Amino acid sequence: MSTTVDQAGERGLAERLGIEPGMVVQERGWDEDADDELRGAIEDRSGSEMLDEDSDDVVDVVLLWYREDDGDLVDTLMDALHPLADNGVIWLLTPKSGREGHVPPSDISEAAPTAGLSQTSSISAAKEWSGARLVTPKARGSKR
Repeated sequence: MSTTVDQAGERGLAERLGIEPGMVVQERGWDEDADDELRGAIEDRSGSEMLDEDSDDVVDVVLLWYREDDGDLVDTLMDALHPLADNGVIWLLTPKSGREGHVPPSDISEAAPTAGLSQTSSISAAKEWSGARLVTPKARGSKR
């Protein structure tokens, strides 16, 4: 597999989220404002299309697009936990500060523990989106 800068550009987005070839990724909360470049990079890196939120499969990663008006964050996170493998990760993607639907970081830091999750990192996931990596306490020791 080539790792040139040109070819790694899109793949780099998925790699920053810890996506590896063969991982099963479920996407939740998709809407027209979701970042297509990031979505494509994840599918390219994992080697398969993302599952939709109606899937019953066990998944390695939940990619959760969430905006301020999308309902209760704790309930949304609890729903995202159901398909997650023991060492799975939820990437909570929220609009960046100043964008419509922005979710204050304090809302995430309050909701995550209530849902039984810990935030381990946050990144700029895409041009308009921030990402918070959330794991269950049993997955905290895993690298991804």
